Amino acid sequence: MKFWRFIASGFGSGLAPKAPGTFGSLVGLLLGCLLLTVGHIALLTGIVVASAVGLYAIGQLPEAENDPSWVVIDEIAGQMIPLLALYEVSFWGALLSFGLFRLFDIWKPGPVGWADKRKDEIGIMGDDIIAGLLAWLVMLVLHLVSPL
Repeated sequence: MKFWRFIASGFGSGLAPKAPGTFGSLVGLLLGCLLLTVGHIALLTGIVVASAVGLYAIGQLPEAENDPSWVVIDEIAGQMIPLLALYEVSFWGALLSFGLFRLFDIWKPGPVGWADKRKDEIGIMGDDIIAGLLAWLVMLVLHLVSPL
C-alpha cells in the first residue's frame, strides 16, 4: 500500500469490509484520548496535524476526490474535536463524544451536508470537521448540566 493511501485510509482502518467510517472514528477516538492524557494543547495539535495531513493525502490521490468509503482520515480528525470539551479522559465522555460525532457525521445536518456535497479535499475533510465542531458544541452545552 502506498504511503498516502495508507494515511488517507486511517492506517488501514478504512479498509474494514463494513462500517469503515466507524472504524476510522474509533481510531480517532483512541488517538484523541491518548493525546488528551497529555493535555488539550497536544489534542489540538493532533487535530490540526490530522486535518492538514488529511488534506494533503487526499490531494495526492486522485481516486480519493470522489470520497470513497476507505478514506477515513477525515473521520479521525473530526472525531478528535469533541474530545476538547472533556476535562480529562473518561469512559462516558469518550462514549458521548463518539456517539455525537457519528450522529452528526451520518445525519449531516445543515453545514455538514453542505460541505459533504463538495467532492474535493475541502469537502471531504470539511464535513467531518464541522460534524466534530457540532458534537463539541453539544458537549459544551452539556457541561452546563453535568460534568463529563
